[in-house]
This record gives sequence, structure tokens and C-alpha cells, in this order.
Amino acid sequence: MTIPSPSQRGLQAAASPIRRLSPYADAAKARGIYVHHLNIGQPDIETPRSVVEAYRGYDDKVLAYGASEGTAAYRSALAEYYNGLGAAAGGSPIKPSQVMVTVGGSEALSFAIAATCDPGDEVLVAEPFYPNYKGFSHILGVETRAVTTHAAEGFDLPAERLRAAIGPRTRAVCLSTPGNPTGAVLSAERLAEIGQVCVEKGVFFLCDEVYRDFVYEAGVRYAPSVLAVPGLDAHVIMIDSVSKRYSACGARVGCLVTRNAELYATMLKFAQTRLSPPVVDQLAGLAALQTPEKELRSAIDDYRRRRDALVAGLNRIPGVSARTPAGAFYLIVQLPVDDAEKFAIFLLRDFDLDGETVMLAPADGFYATPGLGKQQVRAAYVLQVPKLERSVAILEAGLKAYAARATGTAAYA
Repeated sequence: MTIPSPSQRGLQAAASPIRRLSPYADAAKARGIYVHHLNIGQPDIETPRSVVEAYRGYDDKVLAYGASEGTAAYRSALAEYYNGLGAAAGGSPIKPSQVMVTVGGSEALSFAIAATCDPGDEVLVAEPFYPNYKGFSHILGVETRAVTTHAAEGFDLPAERLRAAIGPRTRAVCLSTPGNPTGAVLSAERLAEIGQVCVEKGVFFLCDEVYRDFVYEAGVRYAPSVLAVPGLDAHVIMIDSVSKRYSACGARVGCLVTRNAELYATMLKFAQTRLSPPVVDQLAGLAALQTPEKELRSAIDDYRRRRDALVAGLNRIPGVSARTPAGAFYLIVQLPVDDAEKFAIFLLRDFDLDGETVMLAPADGFYATPGLGKQQVRAAYVLQVPKLERSVAILEAGLKAYAARATGTAAYA
């Protein structure tokens, strides 16, 4: 009997740097070790009660299919939300017919890449980047090419550097702002410059704005949106999600917005193929839009305190450096090790401090250029300040133990 092999596409897919060390974390927990998860963007802020009550209150006798593009009520509410953020400044106000509800921001990203690229085409990303940009591109037979940004420049992306990186096979530029994993926030001026490059080069601009609320500059409520940039109607797809803003990662509701009617019609065919986004979760998303501003603002203030505590603690560790991010809830951390993945495994498999350890995401998986990120990790400040401070203490002890083991000068925990 011949057992068929998986596809080459599947065999060549890269494991997620965010989750690929999970077996080590599971084994640590099985040994009784408490693991502080800084590897994944799972907020511990309570989900708004209105969202939970929307699930509890569902009482239709039949849970039927919904419209492929999402319910009319939710799309109308989303259009009103984006217009309230100033999207109309980019041209005409957003209409419900320009909003498509998806199964999380992930499906929105997948639809956007599939609608703008054919197999063999390229998506241009700014590295370090969210690994699923590469993951979904790979599934679709689309190549990912990177333009490198640097910590010393605040991970900013100058328009000229982007222009120089666009090649003959580039069909789309995909960026996140605020950025995952860097926390960089693109200014309205930079968004306009990047958008103009896309117009000049005849490529699409896929702008991931999932972390829009998570900005920490005094007096700034939201990161600038590409929807508010004039002259980009034909080129832009904006991607969004309820996961982070409302601490509702398990709801799996996102959306995409485009003023390009042909692009929308193309993506609607993909949406029809998967039938419909989850109906009850859309009710939860609709309820989330009614979350009081005070509650949302309080959460952002909490994240600012977390950011400040983690950055200060990390930079006190000899050999460790971390820039203060302007947004999102991630940061890239430079470590005094040769291989950050080996060190991250060491923390989970071989080390604990009084029964506790830390899980980090090796940063090489956030780069497309071979060799970059080998001495870096991504850390998510999604835990309360005392746990972040404890995580810093564990990390410092772990670095000392790792160095001691390498030299054979001392035992480790």
C-alpha cells in the first residue's frame, strides 16, 4: 500500500513563530511550571459585557446562514463607525456595500491577497512583519518579498525605500499600522506617500489596521487610517478585526473595506464560496461597537502602563535592548544570544525560576530575509504589570543561566 505524501505547498509552509514552540510550553506546564505567555497577542483585558450578552441573548429557533458579505445591520454599523473616524476625508463616505464581514482579520487578509495577486506574483511587506502575511501568500502560491525596516529608524518605512523595492512581479504592498510586531505607527503623511507610490507603480495597498486604537502618544486617540487618504480609492483594501480592540480574539469576526467596486465583487465570490461569516458572532461584533468610549480608553491607558513597565525592565538587563513602541502591544527585543529560538526553547525546556518561566516568539519568523532576527524575539505586553515585571526577572535570570551553561561556569535552575 502506497501512502500519499502531503502537497509540496504544505511541506514547504513555515510554522508560525508565534505558536511553533507551543509543544515545549505544554511540556513545561505538564511538569508543573507556570508559563508567562509573552509570545502571543492574547489580551487579558475583560471582553466587554455587551459582547458576551449578545451571545447569551441569541434565541432564534433556527441558526441559519447569513449573507455572504455579512449582515446588513453589522455592515451599516461598521460603515458608520469608519465614517465617524474620518474615513470620508479620503473621498466619499464609506457605504455598507463597501464593507465585507470576514472570519476574522485573517480571512480578510486572505481574500485581499487572492483578489490582487495570481500565483507567481509578489506581495511586498515591510520586515519585520506579521508572519501570516507570508503564510496566506504561500497558500495562494504568491511570493513574499521584503523591504527591511530598522529599529534605529523606529521601524519607519520611507516611501523611496518602498519605491525602490517594488519589482515587475509586485502586485500588492501589505503593511500593518500600528505595526505587528514592531509597534510602529505610520503617520498620515507617510500613509499618503506610500499610497502615492502604489498609485504610481500600479499596485494595490493592503493596509492592516487591526490595532488602530492602540496608540500611546498624548492626545492621540486613533492611528491614522488609509481610508482617510484622498486619491487611493482604486488601490486600497483596509483590513480590520474585533479581536484586539474588544479583547475578543475567539469571536473570529473581521472585515475588509474597499471603494474599488471590481475588487469588492471579486472578493464577494470568495465569500460566497465559504458561504457566510458566523451569524451570532456578528451580533457580538455589533454589540462591541456600542462599547463606551471610557471603557476603551481605560484599556489603552492600561496598555501604556504595561508598555512602559516592560520596556524599562528589559532595558535594565545587561545586553538587552528594546525601543519604546508607539502603538499596538508588541515590541522587538534584541537579546545577547547567538540564536534566540534556541534560547526561547531553553527557557521552556531547561529553565525555571522558582517554578515559573517565560514563552517568547523568536523573531526570525517575522523576517523574509534569511539571517535577520536571529538575535531577536517579539514580546507581547498583554499581561498585567506585576506579571510583566516577574517575566523580566525570569528573563534576566534565564539569560544568566543560559550564558553560564554555554561556558560551563555554573549550574542553572
